[in-house]
Amino acid sequence: MGNPKLYRSSNGRPMHYSVGAVIKNELGAYLLIDRLKVPLGYAGIAGHVDEGELPETALEREVREESGLVVVRSRLLFEEERPGNVCSRGINTHHWRLYACEVSGEIRWNQEETKSIDWYSKKQVRSMRNELESIWQYWFTKLGVF
Repeated sequence: MGNPKLYRSSNGRPMHYSVGAVIKNELGAYLLIDRLKVPLGYAGIAGHVDEGELPETALEREVREESGLVVVRSRLLFEEERPGNVCSRGINTHHWRLYACEVSGEIRWNQEETKSIDWYSKKQVRSMRNELESIWQYWFTKLGVF
């Protein structure tokens, strides 16, 4: 794991850049992990953009590290600064780039980072809203799942 570059948010507070992957299968189910590390909860695959790394490279790295899958194509869905999104390094604001991703390969469970990894239908995601990491509650709301 590299070190994310420390930036300043629009209000001058410390900020990291992060990427997230919305991965759906042919049945419309979402790939979610249950995190072992802060921030806890169910989430799409995501992580920090490391020092000197492009966001798309970080996206590909995070998807590979957390799921074993390879990003074939990605499309930027949202880009915005989100305050109140605390990470394991104690930073409270993140500049997010959320991508819709097409992937290939077989899922590989990374037991060092996650409790589980699985596909969840839209109905299941709705029923587990309070178990989702807060930023993913936000993203799924923007995506129209809630």
